[in-house]
Amino acid sequence: MTDRHVPATGLGGSGDPVELSAMPLEFTAFRELHHPRYLSYARVWFHEPAEAAETVEQAFRALAAVWPEVLGSPNPTAAAWQILRSTVDERLDPCGVPAPRAATKDEDLAILHYVVGLATPEIADVVGADTASIASQLRHALRREPSEW
Repeated sequence: MTDRHVPATGLGGSGDPVELSAMPLEFTAFRELHHPRYLSYARVWFHEPAEAAETVEQAFRALAAVWPEVLGSPNPTAAAWQILRSTVDERLDPCGVPAPRAATKDEDLAILHYVVGLATPEIADVVGADTASIASQLRHALRREPSEW
């Protein structure tokens, strides 16, 4: 849950401050629904709780900056998930070189299922995919050697 008494701010794409607490109701609802899952995912990659939390906050600030475009996209949940993944990747390696720990899509799903503990329908909700596709990709992920999670 968010603390509505402490506004979270950051810079939007135009360089203007984005105040998350002043965002539309749809954004607030999306954030409250996905924040705990995003944070659980980030904690897999960033063992310091504060770093994981800041990564998720950075992702939500980036999402807030493009919220109208995300809402107009064919799959807003998938677009938001990509923003989170990009933010995680950037923070893992701020120099822009592909991080050796960066997860593939199958590994992301396996992390969400086996490490974070989400059921297939919950994963589908988080990443913006259908449940059957997620189940198939999880089976595929099991056949491969997982990287260090």
